[in-house]
Order: sequence, then C-alpha cells, then structure tokens
Amino acid sequence: MKSLVLAEKPSVAREIARVLGCTQTHKSYIEGPKYIVTWALGHLIELKMPEHYDTKYKQWNLEDLPIIPDKMGLKVMKQTSHQYKAIESLAKRKDVRECIIATDAGREGELVARWILEKIRWNKPIKRLWISSHTDRSIKEGFAKLRPGSEYENLYASAVCRAEADWLIGLNVTRALTTKYKDPLSAGRVQTPTLALVMEREKAIQTFKPQEYWTISAQIGPLKADWEENGEKRIFSKDKADAIVATGKGQKALVQSVNKTAKSEQQPLPYDLTELQRDANKRFGFSAKKTSSVLQKLYEHHKLVTYPRTDSRYLTTDMEATMLDRIEAISGGYKEEVRSILANKGKVLAKRVFNNEKVTDHHAIIPTEERLFLRDLEADERKLYDLIVKRFLALFYPAYQYETVRAVFDVNGESFSAKETVVVNAGFKAITGKDEELSGQKLGQISKGQSFSVGQLHAEKKLTEPPARFSESDILGQMEKYGLGTPATRAEIIERIIETEVVERKNGRLHPTPKGKQLMDLVNEELTSPELTAKWEKDLEAISRGKGDPKQFLKRIRKQTEQLISEIKASDKSYRAHNLTGSKCPECQSLLKERNTKEGKILVCSSTECNYRKRKDPKLSNRRCPQCKKKMEMHEGKAGLYFQCRKCNVVEKAEERKKAVNKREERKLVQKYTQKDENFGNSLGDLLKAALEKKD
Repeated sequence: MKSLVLAEKPSVAREIARVLGCTQTHKSYIEGPKYIVTWALGHLIELKMPEHYDTKYKQWNLEDLPIIPDKMGLKVMKQTSHQYKAIESLAKRKDVRECIIATDAGREGELVARWILEKIRWNKPIKRLWISSHTDRSIKEGFAKLRPGSEYENLYASAVCRAEADWLIGLNVTRALTTKYKDPLSAGRVQTPTLALVMEREKAIQTFKPQEYWTISAQIGPLKADWEENGEKRIFSKDKADAIVATGKGQKALVQSVNKTAKSEQQPLPYDLTELQRDANKRFGFSAKKTSSVLQKLYEHHKLVTYPRTDSRYLTTDMEATMLDRIEAISGGYKEEVRSILANKGKVLAKRVFNNEKVTDHHAIIPTEERLFLRDLEADERKLYDLIVKRFLALFYPAYQYETVRAVFDVNGESFSAKETVVVNAGFKAITGKDEELSGQKLGQISKGQSFSVGQLHAEKKLTEPPARFSESDILGQMEKYGLGTPATRAEIIERIIETEVVERKNGRLHPTPKGKQLMDLVNEELTSPELTAKWEKDLEAISRGKGDPKQFLKRIRKQTEQLISEIKASDKSYRAHNLTGSKCPECQSLLKERNTKEGKILVCSSTECNYRKRKDPKLSNRRCPQCKKKMEMHEGKAGLYFQCRKCNVVEKAEERKKAVNKREERKLVQKYTQKDENFGNSLGDLLKAALEKKD
C-alpha cells in the first residue's frame, strides 16, 4: 500500500519526491515504492460564483442583492481542471491507503488541500506534513514526525470562514456599489479599512496649517550647543528668539551639569514577514509584493530560508541545537562575520529569542542548514537574503553598549545643551551596520563650573511640516497595528487597492485618487473601521485555535451582509466617475472613460451595457529601438505588423514567423521545459505551446 502526498506546487513536489526516493515521473505525479507525490497548482478548487447558483446572477442587478446561499458550494477551476482530474484518479487507486497533506504549512495551504479532498470525497486517513523549510533534512524529519490530519480541523474551519466571509461581504458590497453608481467600485473587509487609513493620513495633510518656529544654535568655546527649554528646542515667537540671540552674544557660558549615562541596546529579533517587507521597502524600495515574491524563491527554489509567511519573530527552544549547522551553512558567504561565532561553537547570546509561547504556526524567518552559494542568487535575492542573515547573526553578538554624555550650559539665564554618544562595545551593530551618529565633541573632558566664551549665536527660521504620506513600509506597520489581514495577505491587499485605482504609487508614497476619495463617501461606514476587521481577524484566529464557533461567525457575517446591502440601497449619495473624457463611444454614444492598466492607458465605455474598449496609446512591444534602446510601439499596417520608435523615427517590419519545428525538436523542447518549467504539471499540449512561444 502507498501514501498519496499532496504538495502545493510542482517544484515542491519534485523535491519531496526526490527525498522520498520516487523516481517514476508521470505527467501529473511522481511515484516510488511507498509514495505517490502529486501537486496542486495553487488553488484547484474555489467557491462557486453567484451564476452557479442561479443563471440570473450573470447580470449584475441591485434588486437581486444580497446573494447569500444557504450552503456555499465548491467548483473545480477550469484552467487547472486537468490536474484536479489527475488527483481524483490517483485517489481512487486501490493501493492508496492514506493522504499526506504537504501543502504550505499555514491557513491558506490547508485550504488548498482540504478543498481538493472534500471535492473528491476523500474518506481515507489524512496525515499532515508540517515543516518550515524544504531542505532534505527538514523533509526527512517532517515525514518521520507526521501529524494526524485531525489536529488541523480547526485551522481548516478558520480558512473556510475567511474565504466565505470575503465572498459574502466583498462580492455583495462590490456588486451593490457598482450597480448603484454605474462604475466599477470594489470594497472588502480588509481593503476598505486599508484605504481608510490612507485617506485619514491625506485628510491630516490637507487640513494641516504650517507654523513658523525658530531654533537657536551657539558656538560655546570649542563646542556646539542648542537652545533648550523643558526638552523643547523650538521657539514659536520671533521676538523671543531675537531677544535670546541679542542678549546672549559676547556672554559667558557656565557649565551647569555634565551627565554620563551608560546604556545598552538588545539584539534585534529575527524577521517576521511584515517586518521584513517594511525593512526591504525602506532600504531597497521593494514593494511588499516584490519582497514576498523574492522571499518565496529563496524559500522554495534555493531552500536558503525558512517558511516566509510567518507572524512570529521568535524561535522554539528545540531549535537551539540547530544553530551551529545554520552558521556553518552560511559561512561560505560570510566568513569574517561568522569567525567569532564558530569559535564560540554557535552559542546564541540573545537567549530571549527562544520562546515557545510566542511561536504560533511558524517561527521567525532565519537561514536554513542548506549550504550557501552566493553566485546562484540574483541581485534582489542577494539583497533580501543579506537582510535575513545579518538580522540572524545579530543573535550571536553581544548587546550594543554605549554611553551618552549631556552637558547643560547657562547663557545669560537661558539653557543650551550639547550631547554626544561614545561607543563602549559595538556588539551586534558591527554586523547590522547601524551605529549611532557620533558627535565627536568630547564632552567628557569638561566639568561642572567651567566657563566658555559664547561665539557665534544663530537663530534659524523653520516651518512645521505636515505628516508624510504613507510609504508601503508605513502602511504595512498600520495594517499590523490594527490587525488588518495577515502577513501572507497584506501585500495582495496593497496591490488590490492600487489595481482598483483608489490609490496610486507616486515616488514610493501612496496617494488616494479622486475615485478613492469618492468611494470612502459611498461605502458603509462600518466597513471603513479598522477595528471591525481586527475583530474579525481575532475571531478567525480563535476558530483556528479551537476557541471559536465557525457557525456563529458565519451567521454574524450573513446578518452583517444583509445590513450593509440594505444601507447601500437606501443611500441617497451621488457619484461621478473621475476619469470621464470628452470623447463618446462609437457604439452607444456614452462618454468614454480613461483607465490606467499594466499595458498602458485604455478607453472604455462608461455604460455598463456596452463592452466597447480600445487602447489609447499604441501597445509597446519587447522589441528595442536600435538607437535609444527603449521599447518600440506595435502597429498593424497594410503590409502587416511593424514596430516603430516615435522618438527616433525608426521603423522595423516584423519578421515572418519561424518555420514549424520537426518532431525531434518538439521532443527536445518538451524534455527541456518539463525539467525546468515551474508549470511542469501541465498537459503536453500546454508544455509544447509554452516551449514554442519561448523559442519564437
């Protein structure tokens, strides 16, 4: 008898199959003496859409809302149905005695597998592989410690509640707003309060009134000092600032006090996903989505880091024994940094990192025991990996120790202060490179009672500044603070509010659009509250821990959906599309709207009954201009397709399609892309199509 192993992706399935000794490769699975390893392609199953319950829902009508099925149904996704059928066929084999779920060890991974098993009506035993990395060692240890599937029933229930809640509220509210105001308006339980945070910051900026203030600096002997009163260095009165400067010139400065304070800063904890996304945004300008994508490759392809979608920054106590192996694995790329750590036999100095109570489903993101070859990493992968490694190495270094020296001077009854930092032990900052800024004033050499001549005294006029618009790092911090989404979903939410044109990126900052501003006036006030969504997330977390009732949660969601739709129907608010142009649709004479897409600007008809759309600007090709090297436009002329660079006035005709490959070349291409292509579970036809496209 054999075990059916269900992985989430083909690449992971390959690794598991190799470790388990499975060598017989088939189109949709890999088989061995004891195991059959197959895979999903992300989600193979999804919740049914409204039209699957009743065909009348194909047309969006406000009167039909809310759509609340008595029982939510599942359907096979059309584009990946071939893989679902393959799994269904394997499940019916008489020599298969159990299923081992090996999808990602998290809420969404559990849902991927369980929906497949539910759809095929699986009634045999279920076991769970729960691992935090895909190294050979981790896979072997995981299969040696498989857990009963029953331990994850609550996690599955939580995942179902999340999916159904998003469907009920997101779908109904989006349909209601779109049909009532005749423009695509998207809302949801996480994206709407996230937009509200951006809008709240925008309101603070727009209502901000700058104030004038002055700061005063003085040259006191060889030292530089700043005016200060009760910790405040700003003066909001010009007369007062002028008086201090006038009466202080040529005076003596008497040292009133010199205080030395020894301080230390503990080693930072390793990254969770949100903190890593925030740091990558600050340091490299990475979007949250890009960080997630690069991190996934480090985890899945290179196997250099542990499970990425974690919300914990701690490690379990049993991991202490693995620290030396991890240090040795990364030593090839960080010889100098690990020299002292190896001499100390991999002893962690920041002991507080080992805390079982603060580790949820997964521990913090740290390097694996996989040997590092830096040359295998692309530039972005190396940047992100370096962040993770240096944060990890900080655990093995001492705390940062320093001394602050603060001197206070009296100048004609006014206080001036100077401060400096003296490093006692750089500790972990020798690795992270974030040293305190040193003043170099050597205040420790002066003492109370000394006097100095006051040299230059200068008042500088300034204006108070409004708060800055959120960067992605800022909004991620706000989402974490209010419990909006999970580490795994926050990047998608940010991309969603940008794709729906309610927020746009400008110079690394998030700006609300006119559409976003109007949407906040139209959407239900209850949906804009971060506190409400945070409560939902707490409820979902309680369900996953077995401390919440999924039936009661969904009952509340259904009731809330009815209330939200009722409010939208009764609303007397108005809306005008912000992107209407002066041009009319050639088919129905309605005004055209201009939309920004990934492929450039397009014009679409404002009427929901009309499907007219056309590209505003010519489509850009991957063909580069031989002179300026920019992408050339694609045009269709009488002689067929041609490329044009308007700037350089260069025109090139498209080459004729290459002749068809012969059977031998076809076999070579299939073999080549079966080995390397991420989608190697696709049908032979799909493989050939992809291969030929790449060849062309």
